Amino acid sequence: MKNLKDILYKVSIEEVQGATSAEINSIQFDSRKVTLNDLFIAQKGVTVDGHLFIEKAILLGAKVIVCEIMPDKVVEGVTYVKVVDSNIALAIIASNYFNNPSSKLKLIGVTGTNGKTTIASLLYQLFKKAGFKVGLLSTVKILVDDKEYSTQHTTPDSITINSYLNEMIAEGITYCFMEVSSHGIHQKRTHGLHFEGGVYTNLSHDHLDYHNSFAEYRDVKKSFFDSLPKSAFSLVNIDDRNGTIMLQNTKAAKHTYALKTIADFKGKVLEKRMSGSLLVINGTEIWTKLIGTFNAYNLLAIVGTAELCGLEKMETLRLVSELESVSGRFQYAISKTGITAIVDYAHTPDALKNVLETITEIKTGKEKIITVVGCGGDRDKTKRPKMAMIASQLSDQAIFTSDNPRTENAQTIIDEMEVGIAKENLANTLSIADRKQAIKTACKLSESGDIVLVAGKGHEDYQEINGERFHFDDFEVVTECLIQLNK
Repeated sequence: MKNLKDILYKVSIEEVQGATSAEINSIQFDSRKVTLNDLFIAQKGVTVDGHLFIEKAILLGAKVIVCEIMPDKVVEGVTYVKVVDSNIALAIIASNYFNNPSSKLKLIGVTGTNGKTTIASLLYQLFKKAGFKVGLLSTVKILVDDKEYSTQHTTPDSITINSYLNEMIAEGITYCFMEVSSHGIHQKRTHGLHFEGGVYTNLSHDHLDYHNSFAEYRDVKKSFFDSLPKSAFSLVNIDDRNGTIMLQNTKAAKHTYALKTIADFKGKVLEKRMSGSLLVINGTEIWTKLIGTFNAYNLLAIVGTAELCGLEKMETLRLVSELESVSGRFQYAISKTGITAIVDYAHTPDALKNVLETITEIKTGKEKIITVVGCGGDRDKTKRPKMAMIASQLSDQAIFTSDNPRTENAQTIIDEMEVGIAKENLANTLSIADRKQAIKTACKLSESGDIVLVAGKGHEDYQEINGERFHFDDFEVVTECLIQLNK
């Protein structure tokens, strides 16, 4: 149990009705989870207004209601706290409830359109290899040292974040690496967390179904760096045209990384092969198992973060050379007949372009590139024709299929993608709505030496169709297809 006064510390309060001496069992923003003596926070969500469920929360036993709008009728024995912003209040209350765990470890946030998962996950790997107890909050999974938990959001809600950080403190964890999404920043899920550092990857076309414009999307990312304290560091990709914008108003120490321009952490790609890449970073050559220019940027961010956290340069580079690729990120398998299948999370135009350009660069002859790709339903529709345009331009054969259609018709999504195909590329495209059948077809069309790219879902092991999740793993399906071809 926690005292209400303690967990309201630093919350911007406009009005209180009732006693503030209440003892709180837990905090909830979902009225369905409320139990006796809980605090319920009513949030104005994107689709649902939590204020509509205040009465239900009280019936289930809520003792305290935090809200932006006071109800017309108040219930005796219940304390009502009117706040300026429920999202910010939730973040602060959650942090207070769990005794501000982010201030007791070194929390590093990674933000940008592409590369967040790879950077955060590989930093977790690197620091584990360096002998630290480490935490990870990512799209793929949550790790409390060696204990693994599943996750559904890139940046979880404030209660979940602080709960896991609190568990990390109990486990003696020193560093935690966290993906910070634009949704998480905009919805104040990261508000009040103490970050030791912030890393910026890049900014490209994504989430414009949620943000009103690219400028708003950029400014939301920027606000994360604006909020970093003087004691923190900021590390940005200065080759990206928005990198300097991220640094404009930050109080944190400013650091940069780049392949093309002068930077604190400067790299160059010397060789690219299917087995890895040879890089030079700040004058020292390093062989890595990771492939492609986009991964060279990721590795620069990793090296920079490690050194800014105090790891010795040569030890950092040694550990980087041992890092293994993240699940669903340029994950590949080669059949006995010499067909290479690559599964990648590339779900934005920029990410798809990067992966296809990397494949083109590491080709050794006349191998065909066959790409299977779709777009998610109920998400940014403006990127659909761009994804199709890139796939058809940079592949010898493009097959358009379903991704997570959610509540939309899969064929309708494909039709909207195909608008972006240039006339000269139409002959090299197919439409197969069933994703498994699309992957099978790609494998059947391939010959020895060819490369099959299955893009868009990466690590995800499900398809979401009409509100239901069905098991579906791209890597599982494509490797099964390769096995069948081997027979």
